[in-house]
Amino acid sequence: MQESEDRVHDRHSEMYDVAVRYYIQNETMEAIARQLGRSRSSVSRLLAQARDTGLVRITLPEHPGTDSAPARRISEEFGVRVHIVPVGDATPAARLDRVARMAAAIFADSVTDDQMIGVAWGTTLANVVKHIDRRPVKGTTIVQLNGGANARGPGTAQVGSILEGLSAAFDAALVHFPVPAFFDFVETKEAMWQERSVKHVLEMQHRLDLAIFGVGSATSSIPSHVYSAGYLDEDDMAQLKRDRAVGDVCTVMLREDGTWEDIALNGRATGLAPRDLRRIPKRICVACDPLRAPAVLGALRLGVVTDLVIDDMTAAAVLGRM
Repeated sequence: MQESEDRVHDRHSEMYDVAVRYYIQNETMEAIARQLGRSRSSVSRLLAQARDTGLVRITLPEHPGTDSAPARRISEEFGVRVHIVPVGDATPAARLDRVARMAAAIFADSVTDDQMIGVAWGTTLANVVKHIDRRPVKGTTIVQLNGGANARGPGTAQVGSILEGLSAAFDAALVHFPVPAFFDFVETKEAMWQERSVKHVLEMQHRLDLAIFGVGSATSSIPSHVYSAGYLDEDDMAQLKRDRAVGDVCTVMLREDGTWEDIALNGRATGLAPRDLRRIPKRICVACDPLRAPAVLGALRLGVVTDLVIDDMTAAAVLGRM
């Protein structure tokens, strides 16, 4: 009986893997067959069975998590839904594209009428937005989660393209957060937090239903925007090293053990604090770089993630550090 159940489980996993590759990642049947060591006809049969059993509908249904041993370990350890995207030996750019496609599908399936949606900016989110199809909803608002300007230039082009792209896709209202990513002085931030225009955005951030964000890191195959576009100077980077920071979520710095409050730069950061991020019912974190594994692990230990979209190589790197 157990052997029969295992065969059914394995067949379901095969169908899901093939469906993701074909419908979400736009791979050809020939490419899928070659990568999996199967014939093209067997791939075609798996896709047909996926449609016949309802696994594949007009859009790929949200999956409660990739049912593999790595996904189960991460899920059980941190209480999150895990969606692992198989990438094999793909280049960093191809890995990012495949994970972004999956994240876009999961995020779009989560968007409904009358929602308040928090969105962070960064390299990963910029790629996710490219794969969001237009699907108008009613009464929904996109809210910027962290300031975007920096001392060396406006720094808002990427921020604007992400937010405006999502606003256009869902016909949603858009609320910008008109402050820098990091203030020069803690006192300046404290004063700005008393301004009515800023307080209005802060109040909206505390009423969010859904959030999506990536995990930044100074060590990355593809540079994180916050570390490569003039947001941090040499003194900032030296202080982060002394504070043992390994990356950030919404430009709030964190350590691999999940601590963050005593990191000096966070006194000047404008991103939503982890204690407030944890209040949002659904929090989709997108990660696709093994070099960012320490920061991903820090975010998981911090408890700011409910849904993790990650590639198999990065998942393995995270497990290797647990």
